[in-house]
Parts: sequence; C-alpha cells; structure tokens
Amino acid sequence: MNRIMRRFLVSGVAAASLVAALPATALAEAAPIQVNEDIQVSGDYDWTRFADEHITLNVYNWGLYISDGSDESVDVISAFEDLTGISINYTTFDSNESLYAKIKSGGANYDVIFPSDYMVGKMIEEDMLAPLDYDNIPNMANIGSEYLGWGFDPDNTYSVPYMWGTTGIIYNTTMVQEPPTSWADLWDVEYAGNVLMFNNSRDAYAIAAKKLGLSLNPSSVEEVTTVMQELQKQKPIVQAYVMDEIFDKMEGGEAAMAPYYAGDALTMIADNPDLAFVSPTEGVNFFVDSMCIPVTCKYKEAAEMFINYLCEPSVGYQNCDYIGYSTPITAVWEMLDDDLKYSPIAYPDEEVMQKAEAFVTLSDEVNSALDQQWSEMKSYDENGNGWMVVVFLVAALLISGWNITRKMRKRMRDDY
Repeated sequence: MNRIMRRFLVSGVAAASLVAALPATALAEAAPIQVNEDIQVSGDYDWTRFADEHITLNVYNWGLYISDGSDESVDVISAFEDLTGISINYTTFDSNESLYAKIKSGGANYDVIFPSDYMVGKMIEEDMLAPLDYDNIPNMANIGSEYLGWGFDPDNTYSVPYMWGTTGIIYNTTMVQEPPTSWADLWDVEYAGNVLMFNNSRDAYAIAAKKLGLSLNPSSVEEVTTVMQELQKQKPIVQAYVMDEIFDKMEGGEAAMAPYYAGDALTMIADNPDLAFVSPTEGVNFFVDSMCIPVTCKYKEAAEMFINYLCEPSVGYQNCDYIGYSTPITAVWEMLDDDLKYSPIAYPDEEVMQKAEAFVTLSDEVNSALDQQWSEMKSYDENGNGWMVVVFLVAALLISGWNITRKMRKRMRDDY
C-alpha cells in the first residue's frame, strides 16, 4: 500500500525533512497516561496546561467522522475534555464547499477544521489558514511519511492528515440486476428515480469527467462546460442530490445506487447487508482529509493540542474503527482487526490505486466556472426543461415493463 500511495506524493524528501524537523520529544519513549479504559496518551506532553483557563474550542468536522460515543463507540471528545479541562463545541458540515463558505463569510469562528486536500490548497492561497507549531504537535511523528508532502501543502506547514479514502458506487443488491462496474451505470435510464448523486460540485464533476475519460481536475472553462453538459444529461435519472442524507436513503432501501466515500460505505453496509460497494473501472478519486487551524482561531496552542490528541494511536484507532475510514497513523493500522485492515473497500488493491486520481487546487477562473455552472445545472429543470424528466421516466417504465415481461415468459417456458 505504501508504494502505491507514494505515486500521489510530490516529494518524499519533503516528508522526510518534516519528520526530521520534529522536536526530540516526538521521538522519545513516553510513559502513557490512561484517560479511560480505551484511551491512553503520551505522558511526556503537558495535557493540563490550560485546565484552569476555561477554554472552549470550536471544532468543525465532517458529519459522522469521529468516534462520538454512539452505538457503543468511545466518546473521544469527552475523553479529551476530561484529560485537558478544555471544552469542545463540536459541529459538522457536509461538503468542502459549505465549510469554505461558512468560514469565508465570517459568520463563525473555528479553532480546528477538517478540509480535504484541494480545499486546503485553496484556503492556503487565500491566507485563511495559520501555520502550525509542531512543538505543540509532536504526534505528527506518528503519521506515515507516505501521507506527507502533498502538492497542496508540500511541507505540511498548515495541515496534518486525519483520514484518507477513495470514492466508488454503493448499491443495493436486491434492487440492481447487474452489479455496476462503471460510472456510466449512474446514467442508466433503467434506474431513473433510483439514483442518488453527490450534492457538491467537485465530486459530481469528477464522476462525469471520469465517465468521459477526462481528468477529474478541469484545466479550462471549456472542459467544465463539457462535463457539466454530461451531468445535465444525468439529471432526469437522479432521485436526489445528497450528502449525509445518503445514510438514511441507502440503508432504508430508498435508492438503488449512489456514488459516495468508501469509509461511509462500510458504515452503510454494516447497517444494511444488502448493500455492496464497487470501484468503477474508469478510476476513482483518492483524497486526504486534514486537520487545520484557521487564522481566526482564538486559542491556537490549545487547538494544536487537540490535533496532537487526535494523532494519538489509541485515539486514532477508536476513530478509524468506528467510522471505517482509512488511517494515516502507522501504529493504528497495525491495531485494526483483519476484516478492516485487509478490507478492499478501506484499503483498495494496487489495480484500483493505479487508476486513482487526487484533486488539485483549481485556478480562480476554472473554479468560478465550476461553481457557476454547477448551480445552473442544479436549477436546469426550473428553466422549462422539466419535460425531459417525464420522457426519461416513461422510458424507464417501458424498459422495466419489458424486463418483467421477458422474465415472466421465460418462467412460463421453463414451467412448460
């Protein structure tokens, strides 16, 4: 896996230099502190230095992306509060774009945020992130070097890897006749009204681009237009554009298939064994979500303490074990049960990773076109084109009826 992942890195030298630059305490043996029966942390770190300051950190993370005490999991946030005396105000977002818009608007101030790779790059370019002081994050040494040195932050000046993963198609085996193998299956008229789609421009664009044999990173406005036209063709097939809503819909059998993140697919499959996951043959998105500190952070050193805590192996294990995403913490992977450690969903094989592609930060011109055309595509039916939905639904009904008739005739012949 490490060899495969390195193909996405800009510079292994930069990663090695970062580890070498960490303070000596990061590499020292530590007598652990037992926080509770499941979590222990390094003993050579001053976890209580803010205990009397009544600090509250505002943490903004993806939904369902931390072990929170539900479903018999360990509440790692509560354990941090008990350990440090720092309170956590924890809220969630459902896309990088909503995270960016919330912070850019100045409507709320956060101390720790969890953007994905390309959004980290965008926020760095716009001076929205604060440089990290690794004297306060010695557990950075626990992160595997193959997850450091990315092009969006080559020296990890602003970001610490949190989780990584890939995209694919999750589908209901009782509702899909033939397992999907291609992104094009999400355009299949037979499943009109039974397909869900990402409700964010970057992930949705990536799927349509891969379907067309293009890079998921557009290089021109014309390329954006071509791919958005493909998404427009899909729109009559789509039941709904979703993010976290996908859990209820797929687990409840309300849709036949949907693209989503592999880690969340594991959670949905655990709750509904009729679900399965596939990596489309055209290639998938490989992503890294990171921990960052906005420039507006009020308690930067305490925020760095929280990041350091999440890099503790026992904490990382609880998070990884509960949410199903793939860990960049080397020791955590060693601790996982074999069914997760060797899961082809959580840790895809070489064939999948060789075709995987990471997002890069787009130019302002291309990014603006992507946002604008995505909004126009989403409102397409409101511009007098609703008749296309009817046409596609009628076609889907005719195809489904023909399939049913064909099966009934076959059964009659077999019985005869």
